[in-house]
Amino acid sequence: MDNKQQILLRVEQLLNAYKNGILGGEKMPEHENPGLDISSKENYLYFTLPMALNYQRNSFVLWECANKLYHDAPAVYDCKSVTDMPDDELRNILVKYKVALQPNKQPEIWKILCNTFLQEFDGDIRRFFRKMNFEVYQIKAYIQRNKKKFPYLGGNKINNYWLYVMEQYTDVSFKDRENITVAPDTHVIQASVKLGVITNAESSLPNVQEIVAARWKELLQETEHVPIDIHTPMWLWSRGKFRLEL
Repeated sequence: MDNKQQILLRVEQLLNAYKNGILGGEKMPEHENPGLDISSKENYLYFTLPMALNYQRNSFVLWECANKLYHDAPAVYDCKSVTDMPDDELRNILVKYKVALQPNKQPEIWKILCNTFLQEFDGDIRRFFRKMNFEVYQIKAYIQRNKKKFPYLGGNKINNYWLYVMEQYTDVSFKDRENITVAPDTHVIQASVKLGVITNAESSLPNVQEIVAARWKELLQETEHVPIDIHTPMWLWSRGKFRLEL
C-alpha cells in the first residue's frame, strides 16, 4: 500500500466529489424500483432476489427488468407463491422478463432463496435480520454456515453489496455496519489500484477480492468512515473512466 496519509487524503477528495455530485450517481441501478413501502416485507424481497442474479451483467438493465417483472408478476417476489409454483412456470416468467439470463441455473437460485426464507423465516427477510440481532457479523456468519441455502447471495462481493443496498433502500439499521466491507467488483478493484490501496499486480491475483476488502478495512480503521461508504464513489469514479483527477 502507498503512503497511508496520502491515500486517505485522496479518499476524502473522492468522497467530497461524490457528495457534491461531481461523480454523477443521481441514478444508481437500484433506483429502478416500484417505490414500495421501505419497511415492507415486499420491499426487502424486491431488493434481495434479483441481487442474487447480478452476475457479470449490466446492473442498470437487470434492475429495469426486475421492476417490470414486479409490476406485471408480483407473485414471483413472494416466497410462498414461488415455492408453490412449478419450476417451468417460474423459469418462463424470469426468462421472459430477462431477469434470468441463464434459464436453468438462475431460476433455481431464485427458488432456493425463496425456500430458505420461507422455511426458516416465514418468507420474511426482516425476521432473518431480527433473528441475527441486526448484526452484520452474525448475518454473514449464518450465511457462510448455510451457504448452499443462499446461492450467490453468500458470495463475498454480492453479500456485502446486498447488505449495503438493504441499508440504502429499506428501513433496516445494522448495529455493526463497519463489518460491511467494500464489495470488490471490477470497478472497485480498478479504483483501489488507482488510489494505491492495491498494486496492479495484486489486481490480477485470484484472491484479489479478499485483498481489497482487507486493505480497505485496515486503511479506514480509526477514521470516521467505514469501508462500504467508499464503495459507490469508487464505482462511479471508475465507471466514469477516472476523468476526475485526484
